[in-house]
Amino acid sequence: MIFIVDFGSQTAHLIGRRLRQLGVTTQYCDPEEVLDAIKTKKPKGIILSGGPASVYEKGAPTVSKNLFDLGIPILGICYGWQLMAKLLGGEVKNTAKEYGPEFLKVSPHSNARRDLMKSGVVIMSHGDTVTKLPQGFTAVASTRSVAYASVAAEKHRLYGVQFHPEAHHTEQGLLLLQNFTENVCGESLAPLSLNPQKIIENIRNRVGNKKVICAVSGGVDSTVTAFLIGKAIGKNLIPVYVDSGLMRPETDKRVKHIFTQLIKAPLVIVDARKEFLRALKGRTDPEEKRKTIGKLYVDIFQKEATKHKDASFLGQGTIYSDVIESKGSKLASHIKSHHNVGGLPNDMKFQLVEPLRSFYKDEVREIGKIAGLPNDIINQHPFPGPGYAVRIRGEVTRERLAQIKIADGIVMEEIKNANLYGSVFQSFAVMSGAYSTAVKGDGRVFAEVVAIRAYESMDIMTSQWAHIPYEVLARMSSRIVNEVPNVSRVVYDITTKPPATMEWE
Repeated sequence: MIFIVDFGSQTAHLIGRRLRQLGVTTQYCDPEEVLDAIKTKKPKGIILSGGPASVYEKGAPTVSKNLFDLGIPILGICYGWQLMAKLLGGEVKNTAKEYGPEFLKVSPHSNARRDLMKSGVVIMSHGDTVTKLPQGFTAVASTRSVAYASVAAEKHRLYGVQFHPEAHHTEQGLLLLQNFTENVCGESLAPLSLNPQKIIENIRNRVGNKKVICAVSGGVDSTVTAFLIGKAIGKNLIPVYVDSGLMRPETDKRVKHIFTQLIKAPLVIVDARKEFLRALKGRTDPEEKRKTIGKLYVDIFQKEATKHKDASFLGQGTIYSDVIESKGSKLASHIKSHHNVGGLPNDMKFQLVEPLRSFYKDEVREIGKIAGLPNDIINQHPFPGPGYAVRIRGEVTRERLAQIKIADGIVMEEIKNANLYGSVFQSFAVMSGAYSTAVKGDGRVFAEVVAIRAYESMDIMTSQWAHIPYEVLARMSSRIVNEVPNVSRVVYDITTKPPATMEWE
């Protein structure tokens, strides 16, 4: 058993996911509860997660200094390392901000090597940094800005890293976690496999003979969710596709195919295009748009439920990245209100069925594959639940919807023509809301800028922008400025996550 003390990091849950990959059992603890938890179940090791706070700010989460005297191996990550340093007599200052990939250089003179990875790229996301080590600690690795990016106090089995080993884009980060849990803590590793049958049994036990209104969109998450619910409750599954007008063209045909060929269920399609445009009229704030969409979806689902006896559950394809960005843990920061999490109304009458809520995108795909869904379903690019509403910066109008659909279609078509669809996690266009001058037909045009975003990722928690060949970008740009009305130019987004999120809104 490894305890994970959750200080609210966006990737705190990802630590447990990585350890689950290794076959390590974990338990999450709030900072103020960890000492009491140890009294009842002594762990073999403790990991202090990152978090959004500064160790010196008023009310910053903390643990008792006594935690470090128990003889239990402890690994502090980002905020967890900074807090450890502060409590043990070190110093932390706001001197070296790093967001995104950095190169970690391991010192050739360090003897504390068993808990560390080799030199390589790591993911950073911090404003504060440790500037003075506590007594007994030695520096093991550094980056260009941070002298104590990795440290160890071998005698006391205390370790700290400023980077995030749980992030997929940290090279050999999983190896670091494996070395800590296996070589330092003495855990026996037995990698676990995902079990769709267990998920199906949990759904069946929870829902019983009731009906489930299941929100479907043709995407990976909602399709896997509907498939699992269908396996659990059979004819009591009622899939509902709400045609909001915000989804990609021909999504309705894809949904019909899924629920006639792959999942035999009485699909309901609700035409709500006018309702969504009316509800979004005049709304420009991203949070307001997401919450408006979330409420309208639920209103439509609740109306549909009145047509079916015992339809008291709402099935959603919520995954963990949706949850954590919507402030899914006690100390986490609120990033954005996903329409299916933070955008849900407080007075909702449904009970939620979200079988994938604790899983990440790559795990969802693996569950779908094991359950028997075809590759063209589970490997398709993600598309946001609020659809084009979060890819139009500012107000969503009929005219701007027409623009984004053409631009996005061009991006997707050129990605597929270049045989890049399988190697890029997601690619899309954004109506940026920025305007610039162009010359068209020898005349001045002041029109909107379209941004293209394409990136590589595994779990949506971290990403690297995709190195699309110049000639492919050139074709996209040329087609967009010529085929999309009132567009002046095209830009390519080359921002990693962190610091950027996947979508612009």
